[in-house]
Amino acid sequence: MAAYILRRLLLMIPTLLGIMTISFVIIQFVPGGPVERMIAQMQGHGTDATARFSGSGGADMAMNAMQSVGEGNKYRGAQGLDPAFVAELEQLYGFDKPAHERFALMLWNYARFDLGESYYRDISVIDLVLEKMPVSISLGIWSTLLIYLISIPLGIKKAVKDGQAFDIWTSAIVFIGHAIPSFMFAILLIILFAGGRYFDIFPLRGIVSDNWSELGTIQKVFDYLWHMTLPVLAMVIGGFAGLTMLTKNSFLDEINKQYVLTARAKGLPERKVLYRHVFRNAMLIVIAGFPSAFLAIFFTGSLLIEVIFSLDGLGLLGYESVINRDYPVVLGTLYVFALIGLVMTLLRDIIYIRVDPRIDFEARSM
Repeated sequence: MAAYILRRLLLMIPTLLGIMTISFVIIQFVPGGPVERMIAQMQGHGTDATARFSGSGGADMAMNAMQSVGEGNKYRGAQGLDPAFVAELEQLYGFDKPAHERFALMLWNYARFDLGESYYRDISVIDLVLEKMPVSISLGIWSTLLIYLISIPLGIKKAVKDGQAFDIWTSAIVFIGHAIPSFMFAILLIILFAGGRYFDIFPLRGIVSDNWSELGTIQKVFDYLWHMTLPVLAMVIGGFAGLTMLTKNSFLDEINKQYVLTARAKGLPERKVLYRHVFRNAMLIVIAGFPSAFLAIFFTGSLLIEVIFSLDGLGLLGYESVINRDYPVVLGTLYVFALIGLVMTLLRDIIYIRVDPRIDFEARSM
């Protein structure tokens, strides 16, 4: 197993290289880069979107814009700007070097976990990611934990009661959860419980209260849970349906197999048949989908939830960075997401072996 883990760790290197190469190439063809965006903003045509420009570089460039005269610039909207000034902008954003040099420098920095600095904030990308990560971690861990704690027992129960009343009425709930996206549930929860129209029980924004630092330990815990209730509930309601049906169908495939019939014929209790014999085989499919499900909940699934509840996490950060053409943050967060995804895939294989020791990845890779 150690040799297999080592090989997988080594394979992460070309995989990350491929992901970053494709992403870098795509970004080169995206119109309206940071230089054009800064030019448009200085000429009064840009939109701030969601960026918060706190860096001194942008302010210096805006002051120097008063001196810009001349024509012949290659950027859209740069007519009338001094080419020397545009060259300064290119140098500021690192576009004064050829693409292959910028790519090689990026890979060298990423190998040392130096993700660069944000174009529009006086902070490094890694510090920015670490600053926003607690919010996304909170949403992801609580949502994933509750979804699995609800979906797996429910899916097993539905498989055992297949075609009976319990299976039918719970299927209606599952289908509703599958059909309505989590952000719609979030809006409904706000209307019902966050002062939208009926009850004003839970807060509408933020992960903690403004006076959180002044609270005691127990009060901090309850304040945090109070703020997280609606966002997590919205993600759980919108995410449990798929895993429930996957668990049910996986158990149904196993329940009628010969080894289950043999175990029942030997007089084993039904609970022991389900959880000692069927569970190990049926859970392999569920485990196989864990990395993608975790990443979907952890990052992409929380984007709209973070926006709706004003939670400043990684999902919102990635969206802002794309809108504002903050390429270091875009590529840096993508690098972190890809690395976490590869680690989760390796963790899935390790869990595979813990669930079913008969699986031997080292033998398969020979």
